[in-house]
Amino acid sequence: MATLADRLDHLLGRKTADALSEAFGMSTVEDLLRHYPHRYATQGAELGESSPVEGQHITIIARVESAQEVPMKSRAGKRLAVRLRSDRHTIDVTFFNPHRVKHNIKPGVRAMFSGTVKYFRDKWSLTHPSYVVLPEPRNAEDLVSAAPARVRGAGALAGLARTAQDADGVDMSVFDRALIPMYPATRDVESWTVMRCVRQVLDQLDPVDDPLPDWVLGEQGFIGLDEALRSIHLPDTKEEVDRARDRLKFDEAAAVQLALAQRRHDVELRSAPVCSRRGGGLADEFDGRLPFELTAGQIEVADEIAADLSRPHPMNRLLQGEVGSGKTIVALRAMLQVIDSGHQCALLAPTEVLAAQHARSLTAMLGDLASAGELGAHELATRVTLLTGSMNTARKRKALNEALTGDAGIVIGTHALIQEGVEFFDLGLVVVDEQHRFGVEQRDSLRSRGRDGTSPHVLVMTATPIPRTIAMTVLGDLEVSTLRELPRGRSPIVSRVVPAKVHPSWVTRAWERIREEVADGRQAYVVCSRIGDGDADDLELDPDGAPEPPPKGRKGKSGAQEPPETTSVLELHEMLASGPLRDLNVGLLHGRLPAEEKDAAMRAFNDGALDVLVCTTVVEVGVDVPNATVMVIVDADRFGVSQLHQLRGRVGRGGHQGLCLLVTDTKPGSPTMTRLEAVAGTTDGFELAQLDLQLRREGDVLGKAQSGTVTTLRLLSLVDDVDVIEAARAFARAVTEQDPGLREHPGLASMVTSALDHERLEYLDKA
Repeated sequence: MATLADRLDHLLGRKTADALSEAFGMSTVEDLLRHYPHRYATQGAELGESSPVEGQHITIIARVESAQEVPMKSRAGKRLAVRLRSDRHTIDVTFFNPHRVKHNIKPGVRAMFSGTVKYFRDKWSLTHPSYVVLPEPRNAEDLVSAAPARVRGAGALAGLARTAQDADGVDMSVFDRALIPMYPATRDVESWTVMRCVRQVLDQLDPVDDPLPDWVLGEQGFIGLDEALRSIHLPDTKEEVDRARDRLKFDEAAAVQLALAQRRHDVELRSAPVCSRRGGGLADEFDGRLPFELTAGQIEVADEIAADLSRPHPMNRLLQGEVGSGKTIVALRAMLQVIDSGHQCALLAPTEVLAAQHARSLTAMLGDLASAGELGAHELATRVTLLTGSMNTARKRKALNEALTGDAGIVIGTHALIQEGVEFFDLGLVVVDEQHRFGVEQRDSLRSRGRDGTSPHVLVMTATPIPRTIAMTVLGDLEVSTLRELPRGRSPIVSRVVPAKVHPSWVTRAWERIREEVADGRQAYVVCSRIGDGDADDLELDPDGAPEPPPKGRKGKSGAQEPPETTSVLELHEMLASGPLRDLNVGLLHGRLPAEEKDAAMRAFNDGALDVLVCTTVVEVGVDVPNATVMVIVDADRFGVSQLHQLRGRVGRGGHQGLCLLVTDTKPGSPTMTRLEAVAGTTDGFELAQLDLQLRREGDVLGKAQSGTVTTLRLLSLVDDVDVIEAARAFARAVTEQDPGLREHPGLASMVTSALDHERLEYLDKA
């Protein structure tokens, strides 16, 4: 007999176990049994009463009712027109190479067919599906006396036919079942191999002890784990599948929530500097000088943060807010509260452009409150210091010294802040702007910089939650504060899609629109997706990228796929400066310019010396030029949803209406055009974040991959299963309040470690 912890090579043999390990990383019985079927083939019943949708992949078992060779209408040759009878359905199937299949696909034959649904004149069919001819069900006497039948197949199901010939191959009696499991597979390890291994292991498996307490099983109405694992792999009814999925989804959510609950408890055990509000200090002086009233939302969020900073345990809070909702002013007030308590603050920005912008804007907002050590400085003043990797040696040495001695109350920088050699005198608060642009290890490096073994408080900010942020908000241990309202007097941005191929004159009109705004004293951005300097790493896109594969390019003379045609920032700058915007001051900004040139371009645009800034995504976050009212995003289909929303947030930040034009060659009606129209149709960043999550799915929320192509969650969906996650969170908190180390619940502890490998647990610990 076997247990979940047993090694597969002991049960299946080394050759098979090595193949499973190579393909899926499996080593134990539990690894194999957690490799769930992703769909089930049926005797036709899965079709139900309604017709399947166009493009749906279906696998059915059916009997051939008729098979005739008929001439093709559009070209020479014949096709095999097949009619199948399955359950109460008839299905039309076409094969374009009748000479290869007619000896197998004959009237009366019972076979499994797998293919993609296509519609023609409101009738659906399968075209050239994979198939495997199945033996007829046999009684007990036949099984003893008859020789095994030869199994024939083609296409993706040919592997099943081959496997069935092996002595230890698939037991074809499985296809007499109402539901046949179909597994995620690879070229080397096919679904049928997984099926055979699963059945072999289940035949030897001892009853599985249930890690969930009886009270939660009763409260949620769950079946036991042993029944769930057996039912998910070999169900007799759809209802059994549903009950098994409900239980196993909860297990996945509970494993994550228990790990996070343990980390919440660990955070509560850490010490952090107590930074209570202090009357008559720097924060009060700054508040008294504010030339505007804070919104109700800003005041509410500020109170939440202030209360966290007053506790002796580290704050771990996410501040999410609409583009332009005033997150920076909230963060600055929190930093001043920490400085009043005698500690330093670090502000981590993703780019040098944004770091320099933050240094300028915070210094400007503070005025003489940021000039400590200078003549005429206010008696309560602190110092704002910028530290970036491209600084010359003298400036960098000065900045490092100000951080080390404590002369700088606020140190602003990029990843250079977390390199070896950067030390703080007494770091009390870390503010991470656009937190999704930093790796967890990078943020963790700053978190460990507190004095005398303390951990600084951490505030992470984002304007548009990307899928990872939503996932970690739903699953994570961050406390969340949200700003939804815009500051008074700011108008929502108007966005329009410009289909360049359908209406080329609209592109011309976009350049005219820029000229009109400049004539009225305003400024404009033109954004491109790539630089165009010939470097292999030419794209300047969000690390998350577009939520779908980029459009395919043309095939060159060699037959190789060429990259899709896009406009580079260098090409467009030259074209605009010498063409439609030739009498305007047109500047250039991209990520590979020297730091001095980037800073000079941004300063010139900020000061109004440039009318138009042609740039890449280096202006995506934090750049604040109130006089900029128009943004034209070229090749907008190359950007992700959240990135488009971030970019357009750079305009309309003053008292004038903002306009964003999304230029694309994408065809109307395509999924990409639908995505762009959705972005243009709303300025609600939280609605767009949900759209982004639906498009890209969760990604590997417990690991480092963010693309949405990899996930540690096999059944649980962060889009569809919020209720399951909430129930699991409540369960995890109830358990860990009484037993934070899960010492009294060894089954739950084992569930956590088996579901989350060591690397992900370590990652989660830092996150």
